[in-house]
Amino acid sequence: MRAQVVLFDGFDPLDVIGPYETLTAGGIRTELVTTEGPREVPAGMNLLSLRATAQLDPDAGLVVVPGAAALQDDETFALLSKAAATIGPVLKATSATIATVCGGSLLLAMTGLIKGRNATTNHLGLQALDRLGVNAIRARIVDDGDLVTAAGVSSGIDLGLHLVEREAGAQKALEVEALFAHERRGTAWRAA
Repeated sequence: MRAQVVLFDGFDPLDVIGPYETLTAGGIRTELVTTEGPREVPAGMNLLSLRATAQLDPDAGLVVVPGAAALQDDETFALLSKAAATIGPVLKATSATIATVCGGSLLLAMTGLIKGRNATTNHLGLQALDRLGVNAIRARIVDDGDLVTAAGVSSGIDLGLHLVEREAGAQKALEVEALFAHERRGTAWRAA
């Protein structure tokens, strides 16, 4: 399996690094990508930049979409909306499992990609998810089959561990937990 973590101008670094490092430690080939291809991508709030090494591929097995980092809600929504305009069309053509951290699910909701689906986001965005036609679930991880979403920024590692368990098995996920000295919180929510 190949995983791609999508970068866009204004991304939240923790939303990217948590799942990226966890998936990599779990033996899943993971790369940082943009819709345009390789480039330096500035994080939100001028925190840092990361280098995307490839272009977003709709045929990747797993695509992880982060949220945005900003001090004001309206700025966060503006960053997500701008990113949705470029990322959304590519993801509409994918058969990959899509995973999100924090506001990444809002980005997908803005494109209409997850309308009627079960998802979570940061607790501050749950009402916005509902308004965008998504069944907002108050949980740390929501596994809705080919859509797996994680709540706030600190849940990115838990998302990575959940995906490692799905793809490589529980033993591998436990090994990564031990390596990181991290214990997952909560149980992933799944539709009955």
